[in-house]
Amino acid sequence: MADTVNEKQAFQSLLKKIRQIEIKSKKLSTDTFSGNYSSAFKGRGMSFKEVREYAAGDDVRFIDWNTSARFGHPFSKLFEEDRENTLMLLIDCSASNLIGTSHQTKQELITEISALVAFSAIKNNDKVGAIFFTDKIEKFIPPKKGKGHVLHIIAQMLTINPASKHTDIAAALQFLNQVVRNKAIVVLCSDFEDNDTYFKTLKAASYRHDCVGIQVYDAIEAELPKAGLIPFVDAESGELIWVDSANKDVQQNWKSSWQRDSLRISDTLKAARWDFIKFCTGDDYIKNLQSFFVNRIKRR
Repeated sequence: MADTVNEKQAFQSLLKKIRQIEIKSKKLSTDTFSGNYSSAFKGRGMSFKEVREYAAGDDVRFIDWNTSARFGHPFSKLFEEDRENTLMLLIDCSASNLIGTSHQTKQELITEISALVAFSAIKNNDKVGAIFFTDKIEKFIPPKKGKGHVLHIIAQMLTINPASKHTDIAAALQFLNQVVRNKAIVVLCSDFEDNDTYFKTLKAASYRHDCVGIQVYDAIEAELPKAGLIPFVDAESGELIWVDSANKDVQQNWKSSWQRDSLRISDTLKAARWDFIKFCTGDDYIKNLQSFFVNRIKRR
């Protein structure tokens, strides 16, 4: 009986979390944010809409000569953007994303960002799919439309129990290129706690897709607090180390090391023709994401 009660409470807690994320994401994905998404990620191209009589200012290259000859005066072809896109979320589920010292783990931040982008996508009638990965593919959700489908993806983000603790971004990208043949918007959310063997797969993905890399990190990873000896356990390897956070040299080396790693990640993605943005747990990711969209629109 106790197990049944606990299961019911766990299920109700899950529904509450999903509802909270849905409310927050739908509130944030306003017409303005949704419009920024639409402008930042163009459709797949132009498709023929109709023919109408030629009007002053029409591009002469689009005159329909067959129709014009038939009616004895010029007609123009009209085209419209083929707006429908597919958004693929690549979600890093490795153990290092469970870290969080600012009232939020990296995994929770990934979930909120992914939910916001996904709701913006379905507001534009795009399909949304997801690949959950560690150093293997943990789960693949094929792209579909609709709020219910996005809620299903969010539920998986909150409940997935990965079989592995480690990270292999290259394997996730290889799987993406196998299962998504047509051009898609690809958003990779990860802390990028991986080796440097994924450059070729990043580049291969960018030739086919419109790609954005989102790095999430925790404040303690970027800068040590002054708290004396601090035990750190590598979430993926289990290795325990003690760090003297009161030592100025240790603090500076820690900070410099993180900055080098972050710059290396940024340079690697940009060299592979990916857009790149990073978020810290506890920060206002909404403002930063909107700025990213606006800047992306200006560059296009």
